[in-house]
Amino acid sequence: MDVRDKLLTENSWKLMIKLSLPAILGQLIVGLYAFVDSIYVGQMVGTDAMSAVSAASPFVLINNAIAVLLGIGSGSVLSRAIGKKDKATVDKIIGNLTFLVIILSSAVMIIGIIFAPEFLRLSGAGGEVMEMGVSYLRTVYLGSIFVNFMQGANMVIRAEGRMGIAMGIMAAGAILNIILDPVFILLMPSRGPQAVAIATVISQISQALVTLIYFRKKSPVVRFHGIKPAKDLLPEIFSVGMSAMLMQIMMLVQMTVVYNTAVHFGGEKQIALMGAAQRVMQLAFVPIWGMSQGLQPAVGTNFGAKEYIRVKKLTNVFIIGSTCLAGFFFAIIEIFSVQILSAFITDSAIVSSGLTNFRLMYCVFPTYGILIMTVTYFQAVGKAKQAGVLVILRQLALVVPLVLLLPRLLNGDVLGVWLALPLNDVIIILIAILLLMGEYKHLIKLAQGIGEVKIGEIS
Repeated sequence: MDVRDKLLTENSWKLMIKLSLPAILGQLIVGLYAFVDSIYVGQMVGTDAMSAVSAASPFVLINNAIAVLLGIGSGSVLSRAIGKKDKATVDKIIGNLTFLVIILSSAVMIIGIIFAPEFLRLSGAGGEVMEMGVSYLRTVYLGSIFVNFMQGANMVIRAEGRMGIAMGIMAAGAILNIILDPVFILLMPSRGPQAVAIATVISQISQALVTLIYFRKKSPVVRFHGIKPAKDLLPEIFSVGMSAMLMQIMMLVQMTVVYNTAVHFGGEKQIALMGAAQRVMQLAFVPIWGMSQGLQPAVGTNFGAKEYIRVKKLTNVFIIGSTCLAGFFFAIIEIFSVQILSAFITDSAIVSSGLTNFRLMYCVFPTYGILIMTVTYFQAVGKAKQAGVLVILRQLALVVPLVLLLPRLLNGDVLGVWLALPLNDVIIILIAILLLMGEYKHLIKLAQGIGEVKIGEIS
């Protein structure tokens, strides 16, 4: 039985586990990059260095934005092409992705290197924190082409349904990064967090080379036929991938506003505290995102094959699974809050001052599975508008006003900044549920239209 047949016929729960487990592990490993980097910096270099990495972290998301734009867009096109048995489209995927990565990443690298100081000022950085942050950020941007190709192409591998291969490549790079981080810190103590950035870029270059070899020699579905733009694929790739890109760009804006406002009302220690909270959030978030990468080929392929009732069932199964996963990480974070913060910040007084706010920030985390699966569903079926609405509301349109307003309503208490984040998510999750319910009604009508089910037989 080939991959397409498995996606169309295999038991929903079994398929979720088979697709999601490697993706979850792979995404956890990806999340370890930033997580471990921050721990090494906080423990081996110092709190100022941790603040520098935290201030720079929103602008690292520019690279992530390029990767998800091209990777999710290409993956969505690929999964539906596999469902339709459209080999001509399949053969264009990776060559087109490579071309776009080179063009867009080169622009990001040049702009990022030139404007790194201006970026960091937006996060509220200054003095030594600014100096260390600039060297760190410029080094990260030097690896833009490699990290964007590696991450984007890895999403294509997942869209093939080969989650184990995707996870293996990511795991190898993460392990190499974890090994190199302390080595470079010890070899180059004067460079501070820049040493960690150098280790990360080397790891990403290695992953990019392995990924290219896979598409040239090993992939049974998608092969690299040279760097070739495919103009006919661009509208669909950009329309689908744009919502995922917006999520990263809006996160950049959101984090910048959050850091700046937190510093304004709570002082410079808030950069380290908020930075640690965001690193933990990213690590806890990525397994759920990994599960969503399992949902994409399952939904996309079945939607392309007009198996609409199975699309609905698969989406529900993935929502249940992701909610359980989110609840697991929520419990760990709430129980071990002190230990988690102390891994990033050695000053116990700073840890104690931020503990309540840290726990508050995660109070709605168990519901994130619903939100992420809903956004991924709309991406997988090519409905970029609905996904984009949720992303824009969550990452910018609603949260930024809340961050700016709540601390002022609380008489200048920085608690308002931390409270704004979970309050924003409660509102967005309710909207996501309403949109998904409307989409389910549409799927049922489509199924009835092709005779897939009869009225009264829909569960």
